[in-house]
Amino acid sequence: MSKFNVLHHELVPEHHVVEIKEEEKVLNALGITKDSLPKISRNDAALKTLEEMHGKIEAGRIIKIVRKSSTLGFTEYYRVVSNEVFK
Repeated sequence: MSKFNVLHHELVPEHHVVEIKEEEKVLNALGITKDSLPKISRNDAALKTLEEMHGKIEAGRIIKIVRKSSTLGFTEYYRVVSNEVFK
């Protein structure tokens, strides 16, 4: 039996783990700190799928989300991994 990969669903935007060496570039380009980024919960289905593909993703790592936009083509969003459980 195969598992369903939520990242392959057409309504789920692309999710990518930002390499540690690239994190500082991203933060500098945005002019913010990691504390300013919105959080993504360890419970998030997309994050769980990324962990199945890449192994455990530590809290504090940055995830890049690429969404399709009808006006801009694609837009990038960033989240920082949190151990918090959001309800």
